[in-house]
Amino acid sequence: MHSFKSLFPTAAAGGAGGYDTLVVGAGFAGSVIAERLASEAGQRVLVVDKRRHVGGNAHDRYDEQGLLIHPYGPHIFHTNSAEVFNYLSRFTEWRPYQHRVLASVDGQLLPMPINLDTVNRLYGLQLTSFEVNDFFARAAEKVDSVRTSEDVVVSRVGRDLYEKFFRGYTRKQWGLDPSELDASVTARVPTRTSRDDRYFTDTYQAMPLHGYTRMFERMLAHPNIHVMLGTDYRDIVHVLPWKHMVYTGAIDSFFDHRHGQLPYRSLHFEHVTVQPPAGQSTVQPVGTVNHPNDHLYTRVTEFKHLTGQRHEATSLVYEYPRSQGDPYYPVPRPENSALYRRYEADAEELSDVTFIGRLASYKYYNMDQVVAQALSTFKRLVHP
Repeated sequence: MHSFKSLFPTAAAGGAGGYDTLVVGAGFAGSVIAERLASEAGQRVLVVDKRRHVGGNAHDRYDEQGLLIHPYGPHIFHTNSAEVFNYLSRFTEWRPYQHRVLASVDGQLLPMPINLDTVNRLYGLQLTSFEVNDFFARAAEKVDSVRTSEDVVVSRVGRDLYEKFFRGYTRKQWGLDPSELDASVTARVPTRTSRDDRYFTDTYQAMPLHGYTRMFERMLAHPNIHVMLGTDYRDIVHVLPWKHMVYTGAIDSFFDHRHGQLPYRSLHFEHVTVQPPAGQSTVQPVGTVNHPNDHLYTRVTEFKHLTGQRHEATSLVYEYPRSQGDPYYPVPRPENSALYRRYEADAEELSDVTFIGRLASYKYYNMDQVVAQALSTFKRLVHP
């Protein structure tokens, strides 16, 4: 990594040409496209991030106890794309990991997404995979037009499961009732008739063996890439010469909120380190436990499940949704999509700036989707 001070002699050595591309943001979107432009197109790339570390929200680090944690909440990698997985494999080895989630409902810890075991244990039944289909069909409410997150769930599994597993969690997470949110929010969570209790079913499910930050550092280690941390790009955008910008921040911020502010949900993270009970290495049976109906937090994640780290202590993170703070989740409502389209039209008028990533696209992308977007954007930039 190049520090703030060590960058300027390097830039000056480049001569009057400056940088081919200025990349704003050192998360997945910015790091991937910077690496591709440097290694494949031979470009000189400057990556600027206002945080003092690379990796964006996927950044991980060792805490005071020596436990590997994710300061910005758990990031679990999964994808069906061989291209994305093979690309990232250039910069990391992997630890196979299949994430499992339990939901605290009616005094029990039940598999989430809802599956055959969830239904049988919740209602004291002994249904088979075939019979649970009929159970869902009987419970489902007829919805003429599936428009909202509530419509998605009640039309699949009925009102009772919706109230127990989805409504409270969604209200905490988004500050809105599911009836006020786009169908895409709960459509992300499937319902299963089998006993498959994996949270994801993607072909590739793994965690970077030595952590995300190490992977990002390797990605950005190309000699054509210079990294400036702890710096707002606005402070250097008119100082250092560049030909093209790739912007991965919030699109409304780029345009100084000229059409109004796009709503985002934020999160507050409470990290705690505890000693597991005697004879145990963890305190939770799985990586994440959801709390849809109790407490102010939505979920608790224990990092040792994700990392496989051996340590006498264990670290957990409690997630508290917030309306203010760092932007994490675009709020999927029709009026917000309409506002984003106004910014998108402004962005299309700029020939020297490309917008990619979750915040710049105002889309609830997974990590692999951001990588795929960056890879395809690189191809378009190099071969327009």
